[in-house]
Formats: sequence, C-alpha cells, structure tokens
Amino acid sequence: MTDHPSSPSIAAVVVAAGKGVRAGQAIPKQFATWRGKPVVRHSVEALRAAGVDRIVVAIPADAADIAQTALKGIEAVEFVNGGETRQASVAATLEQLTNSAPNIVLIHDAARPDLPAAVVDRLIASLGEYRGSIPVLPVIDSLSVEQDGIMRGTADREALKRVQTPQAFHFSDILAAHRAMLPGTTAGDDAQVLMAAGGVVAHVAGDERLKKLTFAEDFMNEPPPIRTGMGYDVHRLAKGEELWLGGIRIEHESGLAGHSDADVALHAVVDALLGAVSAGDIGEHFPPSDERWRGAASSAFVQHASSLVNQAGYQIGNIDLTIICEAPTIGPHRSAMRAKIAGLLNVDIDRISVKATTTEKLGFTGRKEGVAAQAVATVVR
Repeated sequence: MTDHPSSPSIAAVVVAAGKGVRAGQAIPKQFATWRGKPVVRHSVEALRAAGVDRIVVAIPADAADIAQTALKGIEAVEFVNGGETRQASVAATLEQLTNSAPNIVLIHDAARPDLPAAVVDRLIASLGEYRGSIPVLPVIDSLSVEQDGIMRGTADREALKRVQTPQAFHFSDILAAHRAMLPGTTAGDDAQVLMAAGGVVAHVAGDERLKKLTFAEDFMNEPPPIRTGMGYDVHRLAKGEELWLGGIRIEHESGLAGHSDADVALHAVVDALLGAVSAGDIGEHFPPSDERWRGAASSAFVQHASSLVNQAGYQIGNIDLTIICEAPTIGPHRSAMRAKIAGLLNVDIDRISVKATTTEKLGFTGRKEGVAAQAVATVVR
C-alpha cells in the first residue's frame, strides 16, 4: 500500500449502478464473480490497498442486498442509489461526500477491477499541478472515419488516447462542475464534465490491467474452479533438537534441524498451498537468511499460506499429507496432527489427511538420518 501525505483527505467514488446487460451474466456484471470475487469487491479492495479510506459506491436502487453481500466485511463503505445515467450516479455520490468533504476524489468504474496502486499514485501526484487527471493508453491500431458504412477519412492516432478510470479531481472543482451541468446535457465521463466547466485535465500513464469488463467473453478467463499444488520437504535429524511434526511436539531422541522449527510436515503443506495459487515457495516468503524466522513456529507459515489462498479468491478443499520416516512412529500422533492442521487452516478435520510410510530402511530416511514429507493441497472457488 502506498501512503500519500494527504491520504485522510482522499475519497473514492465507485460507479456500480449500471445494468451490465452486455456481459451476459445472470446479475449485473459489477456483482458477478470474476477471479473468485464479485467484480465490485475487486475495485473497492484495490482502492483500499492504494490508501483510500472513504469509499462511496453508487448502486442500482433495488440492489442494496446484493451490494452489501458483495462488500461484506469491508469497513467504511457507503452506498448511494444511482441515477438513470452514469453522470447522475456520480453526482449523487459526490453530494454524499459533502457531509465531510475530501480534498481529492477518485471516480472509478466498478467494471475495471484490476487497479494497480501505481496508477493511483500517478493520478494524485498530477493533482499537485492540475485540477483533474485521468489515466490513458495509446491507440495502437490505425483509425478510419466512417460515414454510411464507407471509409471517409483517417484520424491521427498519435493525438488520440484511450481513457480509463479512476479519474482524479480536486473535490470542490468536480462537485461544482457537476452542479453546473445544464439539465438534459450529458457527458461521456467526469473529465468531460470538468472540461465543460473550464477545468484542465492532465493525462498520466494508464495500465493495460485496467481493462473494462464489458462482454461475456471477459468473464471467460476465470481461473479454474479447482486448483492443486504439491509440496515436498526434507530435514535432517540431529541430537539436541526438538522434534516438531505436523504442528505438534513429539518426544524423541533426536529432533529436526533447520532455521525455523524445521517442521518438515508443515513445510510441505505450505509449499502445496502456495503452489496451488502460484504464489512461489516457502523460501521466497520465509528465507532462511532472514533472522526473523530463526526458530520460528511453522504454524505461522501455514497461516500465511492460507491467507494467500483466500486472497487469490479460493478456499481450502483438502490437504493430503504423507510423512516418510523410520522413526518416530507417526500413528499415535496422527489425530493430533490432523486437528492441529485443521485448526491452523480453519477447516473441518475431515478435510485433512495425515499418512505415514517408510522406505523399507532404504535411503537417508531408512537410515534414520532425516524425515521427509510430501503434501497435496486442493483449493476451490
């Protein structure tokens, strides 16, 4: 998250009052699921992550329940019934903000859910000089001017830009510009509203990630409903070390050596969870070179991996863990391990399987030099 010097005076408007019929969803597209979450939730969470504290969302008049469900758990979000047009919806949200007026307001379309914080940074920085600022992208294709189905001319693509949101403004200017719009007049976006009132709008670099979800095919690139990851880890046995396996301490003549508590079973679970959502491996998140993790409980690693699964829009389906060793005997501790792992992941114990096997005295585990573990994690949307 980026901290802005004037963050307390920055608010955001999220326009989510449209019907979204072209997207082919059973409900308005802003409330439809995209990458595991409602579209509008992505937009609101991205604004939060960019340092915006107060957010007002314009919604259809009959959508209070679905909107509240979509944004459940996010604090300080206000709802306003939108109008017949986008312009009317924005005007309503701006009036809502006057009860504690910010210095700066970001106006964002809910249907642009993938908002990089760097775009917000550029917009706000630009407002140090201009009254309004918008993110834009270059026009890549050649352009044709059409009349009656025939090419009548060309346009200079270098002089044209593709406009995105959020659009940023000094609050008092954009509020006054909306209030000054004559009845019956319309504008394509809020930058045009400010320009009509004599304001100057700056361009900053946009981002291709800010693509607007418009058509049914935009929702077809969803991550699969089920994903699987695999983890494998090994630690050597050493005298004088505590033995932690599956989140519990086991009395044994030797323990596992490592930078953390060396719980080889939980490490395998962590890598399996990270792999399921393509979030790297345990070494990237908890490098052994970092003194913070010396002697750390591996249970913290499991909870971190679980949070990344949730952030990716998934829930844990099940864990299948196999511990490979000659000693200690795992059977007497299996139930405790299952319960511990289930508690760390906040899932029912029937989603956790713990098994044990040996290598028939072959290899380093057969010689009781170490313990290995492998885990498979399934996550679901």
